[in-house]
Amino acid sequence: MKKISVISRIGIVVASLCFLATYKFPFWVIYLTAPQYPEGLTLYIWLHKITGNLEIINGLNHYIGMATIDQDSFPEFRMLPYAMGFIVLTGLITALLRKKTIFYAWTIFLVLFSALAVFDFWRWEYAYGHHLDPDAAIQVPGMSYQPPLIGYKQLLNFGAYSYPHGGGWFYIAGVSIACLCMIFEIIKARKNKSRQ
Repeated sequence: MKKISVISRIGIVVASLCFLATYKFPFWVIYLTAPQYPEGLTLYIWLHKITGNLEIINGLNHYIGMATIDQDSFPEFRMLPYAMGFIVLTGLITALLRKKTIFYAWTIFLVLFSALAVFDFWRWEYAYGHHLDPDAAIQVPGMSYQPPLIGYKQLLNFGAYSYPHGGGWFYIAGVSIACLCMIFEIIKARKNKSRQ
């Protein structure tokens, strides 16, 4: 079975260390600004919890009929730390074994896992922003309150920003490194084949 290069092995180890860093920093942040909150309100989403101004945000959301954001209602927070540990461990094993097919499988798994995570986050935001209490104190016909997946969106008098935090950037870096290493291996294999 064909082996990967030393460069790719180093890349896999670096990527795995990036994934390990996601335990140390929040993964994502949702930041709200409004005239009555000049300092802003922040929601930090970690692998296993939500922190920040959760109580205040839940209080405001109640008036527009959004469900209470309760981290205990998200099974993802119980699974993600183990999923990330699996990714780190299998990455280090992949670097140790050096087998090209295992490396490709690991990288493809990373991409698919990332796509699933983004979809799950979007689905979570959609549910909270669209499934509103019909008896809410404030009702605006046709209005939904789904925060942006990434970027900026105006929600009534609130500006909502959504973007990766430290852990998210480390994760993106890890996936990017793995993908670049796989592209490098494919190009190298094609060049070697053309020389034969």
